[in-house]
Amino acid sequence: MFVGTYTPKLDDKGRLFLPAKFRDELEEGLMVTRGQERCLTVYSLSHFELMAQRLQEASLTNKGTRDYVRMISSGAFQESPDKQGRITIAPLLRQYASLQKDVVVIGSLNHVEIWDPTSWETYLTEQEPKFADLSEEIFPGI
Repeated sequence: MFVGTYTPKLDDKGRLFLPAKFRDELEEGLMVTRGQERCLTVYSLSHFELMAQRLQEASLTNKGTRDYVRMISSGAFQESPDKQGRITIAPLLRQYASLQKDVVVIGSLNHVEIWDPTSWETYLTEQEPKFADLSEEIFPGI
């Protein structure tokens, strides 16, 4: 499970140190791809394969399915962390998420997200007022 917020930096070659707490689950390999809200999404290979299998079972006559598959697969890059726990973020993905040197890496239970710090702060500011209301919608009675 991926949780927490971390603020590593990209080096000049576009490499990112994965948070130490995430490395064990991702050491066998991972996929980095476009995420919603202009962030990047990192999946373990096993989780990405399950997701890809489910997408292949979805109806391609549905335009939304085709669009989603195209966005996910065309921006997907398979990576393996090096001995220091670094992965390379492809230029296409750095551009998509407006990543420079500073980044925010968050755990989102079954995946990891990589954000531009300004985009992340904007997202948090927009979502904070809705957060209390979401708990009742998602977990009624809690």
